[in-house]
Amino acid sequence: MKIIVSGGGTGGHIYPALTLIDAIKNKVPSAEFLYVGTKQGLESDIVPKAGINFTALSLEGGFERHFTLENFKRAADAILSVKRAGNIIKNFQPNVAVGTGGFVCGPTILAASLMKIPTLIQEQNAVAGITNKILSKFVNKIAVGTEPALKNFPAEKTVYTGNPIRAEVLTAKKIDGLKEFNFSEEKPVVLISGGSRGARAINNAMIDVLLNAPANAQFLHVTGKGEFDSVIEKLKSGGFNFDNPNIKIVPYLYNMPQAMAMADLAIFRAGATGLAELTARGVPAILIPFPYAAENHQEFNAQALVKVGAARMILNKDLNSEILSKHLNELLNNPAELQKMAAASLSLGKPQAAADIADLILDLTK
Repeated sequence: MKIIVSGGGTGGHIYPALTLIDAIKNKVPSAEFLYVGTKQGLESDIVPKAGINFTALSLEGGFERHFTLENFKRAADAILSVKRAGNIIKNFQPNVAVGTGGFVCGPTILAASLMKIPTLIQEQNAVAGITNKILSKFVNKIAVGTEPALKNFPAEKTVYTGNPIRAEVLTAKKIDGLKEFNFSEEKPVVLISGGSRGARAINNAMIDVLLNAPANAQFLHVTGKGEFDSVIEKLKSGGFNFDNPNIKIVPYLYNMPQAMAMADLAIFRAGATGLAELTARGVPAILIPFPYAAENHQEFNAQALVKVGAARMILNKDLNSEILSKHLNELLNNPAELQKMAAASLSLGKPQAAADIADLILDLTK
């Protein structure tokens, strides 16, 4: 069996694709994969390192979300890219093609569909991206990560599966996380992360929070590599005690699954993959959606958790240390509320999402 997978630009499109590949391999070890991405996207580095065959499709970029002359040029490039993708597909001869978002999967999945190859797309967010909206008219099956996303696509071929998450997120143990970061079992752990590159707004709001951190909690703050030095300097200027065993500040985490396993509360952006991992673990959250995400989809992602009581939301424009401290203290001083939020979070979790989507993909090959 041969499967083409395409998705790129950001980790939010790439990591779900790699998770699906692993899920399919668990069911069909002999399956062959070809990942179609771009040279300029993160996938050109991440995918080969994961041991997956990779080929690059030459593309100028995605469409802008308003009328511009540049869009005409990109439209012509997209048409040519469908032909280029068709040649890749013709040479590989896949049984099925899978897209996880990003402009590169547009011509790839469209070409496969026009060549009568079964196709599936996976939409992570509550608000569908432009590429997936277009592809939804051509593909055989659509797997959506959130219930609100169902309304974006034709009902007869859309399935609410949840978003695929890494297996290690589910297998990581709390006690191992506590040992890894030298934290105590006696106090709750707050995990703060603005994503792989960090979030300046969250980092700035956390300065005063950390300088006046309550003694009844432990904090693991992931700043992002580009923000780390700035955060450290601001803490130094404020007289921060770097010997405080309750607070760890790191630029990046290679073992995020362990951190999530020990977390009793998370302060996060509202990217689809991060939320899928938090809910699979049942971690309550204070969410600060990235305000410049396409179609403001992170705010809609966050609202799905707020609606069931799994999270609180602070809009980026309203974020400051005072309001963040207020929410933190209210939750840390109310274990019953945290427990209620954890149960609500877990109710949204879809730990079997990757396996379920893999089944949909394999069904298309029959």
